[in-house]
Amino acid sequence: MLKKKQIARALACSVSLAAFCAGSVRAEAADTAATSPAATSDEGSSTTGLHDIVVTAERHEITLQDAPLSVSAITADDLKASNITDITGLNGTVPGLVVARSGGGERILSIRGVGSETPENTNTQPGVSYHIDGVYIFNSIAASAAFIDVAQVEVLRGPQGTLFGQGSTGGTINVVSKEPSTDALTGEVNAGIGNYNYKEGNAALNVPLTDTLAVRGAFQFTKHDGYAYATAVEGVDKYQLDNEDNTGWRLGAKWSPTSNLSITLNTIQYSSNTNGPAQRNILDPSGDARVLTQDYPGRSQVKTQLYTGTIRYETPIAVIKSISSYQKLHSEQAWDSDGLDSDLFYAETYNAATYGGYTYDHVPLWRSDTKSWTQEINATSNTNGPLSWVVGAVYLHSKNSQYINEYNGSDDDGLRSALPVDTAWDDDAVQYLSYAELSSITRKDYAFYGQASYAITPDLKLTAGARYNHDEASGMYDSMSGGESNWTSGNYLQPYSTGTRTAHAWTGKVALDYQFTPTNMLYASWTRGFKPGGINSASSAGSSAYYALGWTDSIKPTYKEEIVDSFEIGTKNRFLDNTLQVNASGFLYLYKNMQFLEEDPILYGEGISNAPKARIYGLELETSYVPTKHLRFDASGSWLEGTFTSHYDALDPSDATAAQNAAGYPDWLFWSNYYAAAVARDSARKDIYGNRVPKLPRWQGQAAVTWNDHVGPGELSARAQVIYRGKYQYRVFNEGSTDTVPDYTQVNLQLKYEPDDTNTTITLRVTNLFNTDGVNSRFSDPYGSAQVFDTYIPPRQAILSFGYKF
Repeated sequence: MLKKKQIARALACSVSLAAFCAGSVRAEAADTAATSPAATSDEGSSTTGLHDIVVTAERHEITLQDAPLSVSAITADDLKASNITDITGLNGTVPGLVVARSGGGERILSIRGVGSETPENTNTQPGVSYHIDGVYIFNSIAASAAFIDVAQVEVLRGPQGTLFGQGSTGGTINVVSKEPSTDALTGEVNAGIGNYNYKEGNAALNVPLTDTLAVRGAFQFTKHDGYAYATAVEGVDKYQLDNEDNTGWRLGAKWSPTSNLSITLNTIQYSSNTNGPAQRNILDPSGDARVLTQDYPGRSQVKTQLYTGTIRYETPIAVIKSISSYQKLHSEQAWDSDGLDSDLFYAETYNAATYGGYTYDHVPLWRSDTKSWTQEINATSNTNGPLSWVVGAVYLHSKNSQYINEYNGSDDDGLRSALPVDTAWDDDAVQYLSYAELSSITRKDYAFYGQASYAITPDLKLTAGARYNHDEASGMYDSMSGGESNWTSGNYLQPYSTGTRTAHAWTGKVALDYQFTPTNMLYASWTRGFKPGGINSASSAGSSAYYALGWTDSIKPTYKEEIVDSFEIGTKNRFLDNTLQVNASGFLYLYKNMQFLEEDPILYGEGISNAPKARIYGLELETSYVPTKHLRFDASGSWLEGTFTSHYDALDPSDATAAQNAAGYPDWLFWSNYYAAAVARDSARKDIYGNRVPKLPRWQGQAAVTWNDHVGPGELSARAQVIYRGKYQYRVFNEGSTDTVPDYTQVNLQLKYEPDDTNTTITLRVTNLFNTDGVNSRFSDPYGSAQVFDTYIPPRQAILSFGYKF
């Protein structure tokens, strides 16, 4: 019997061989809608075949089939059919993409195993940059905001080291909104209901005020009861978790006073107020994934504000564009950090050496506030000929502040409130805090970039680009642990400077693409990606073995930048009279200095370290087939491998705690002989050489079939989709079954009916048809009691919605 790896290789060879087959016709010209760069669906058209999708993959509009890189586009219709309302729902729909929930409201985005291994540390850059209309979004918590009036979502896989720069070592996600249009007065309204008391509503209105000025507004809300509940919260039988209550609106205006000048202003506002996600301790004895034995009432409040302005001026030589933005995020999170009730947690933490344990570990407040602004200016060539180019410069400024309170104890009061920031150093309440932090990190980044493509022959094109990246980080930090402030006057936390860290790097790209028939293209590329390093606040303040004991292999005051060198080959093809599309790629990454969270031999000294080297490689396939005007098949998938290729002795928080306790030094005894206790913790290091790279499912993919025809007095369409997300390791430590996130399969269905001449639609969506308890992510709280949690995909949902367009 063939092994999976042999099948993958055979499939890749078949795709490559097929790419050299002639006889296909040139792809249709891009059919861009006036209101967005998304592809039109031509519903009801008698023409059989595939339609091109226009993306902004290389800072200018280009059809997906002509872009010589791995890029996927998920249209608004596809998002609705799969009930994808935020970025987490993209799991499995794009080859190599993993969107994992983490503590503190974060979304960890990874593409091909490159992303972020620093959960709950919002001061670090992501490995997959997230954009809205080309504007970089700084804080990963903001990525949880709902999609509002979206035309399509573009996912660029692989380092984007030239045009998108730092923070794009894994790739880039760009959410493209619908633009105001002067063509006509248009609008739509939709409302839906479903199980779990589900309610949704959205509306959009496009108003041409003059021949040159149009405005577009959109509003939406989503609300439903919890998909899960906690059983031990005092005074509540079933404390809802994974509930949703959010609203968002968008308002934009576009003014085009002349044919070559336009000014577009937009704002997006989003607010969410819930009980927080269902984070289930893997030790929870409940036999139901949706029932959690927790005793602390979590909460999650997120508010984001985005203001953007774009000026586009077209000259005979180039299109000049200015993109400005101002962003604000306010987030308040609280959760049960032990994930168990008091009896279970006491049994889990009981230490025979001290005849005791802990009954709770709770985080009543993790507050994040981000204020940032960006400015980018670029110019894209606007002439015919063999040479095309783009040059630009970008400046980014961001300040991210955090205030954290955590309680960990064995008394009867596990429901203490967070302390005000101005609490005095000698206040009696301070003694109960197990950890507190008040910090802010300011980042100032600028870059210059340029990329050019030259047609050596009508079919062969060379592309080369370079980017200079400059990153500067400075901060203010203070923390305390063990219920004792470091100060003898004033507030119990008084941040002081962590110093300044400056880094710079050159990144770039070289690529060749060959259009060997009008509808068949091969490309090969080398790309370098860069993600800045930064400051370990605790270590820089002296709270690590690096300072206290002089151990150079402990957490250092700063951590290094990441570098990814990507080598990729790919092919994009149309066959069978423009009815079959087959896109495939293979890649090899040489990954240096992966940033990850590691424990320090000194208690509470954890921070970010660098895993020296890793190698990642894989194959990806995306295909669509439209044999008739009534039938369509879509499928995509990936096979990925990756291991650490250099030796590094890493310290896992749970291993360090176990070694410390075994040596007879529980937390409260650590400081009685902290050198011996630190030696015990340090002895728990393990070599990660040969371990699998995290967030890298070996197998992942989706397949869908869509049928449509005229039935009765209207058009009926039906769609069925199956998604498979393979298992993966969630940390660099690869601790057996604990670190292994299990796989899952999800089936989604949609029926849509559009009565003739009514402009209305009736849609029934059923997601997760078989009610699979699929694990979206597994994560270990890197702080506190280091418990391990699972979060789950939504259960089966049936949603009936009604829509009207004019």
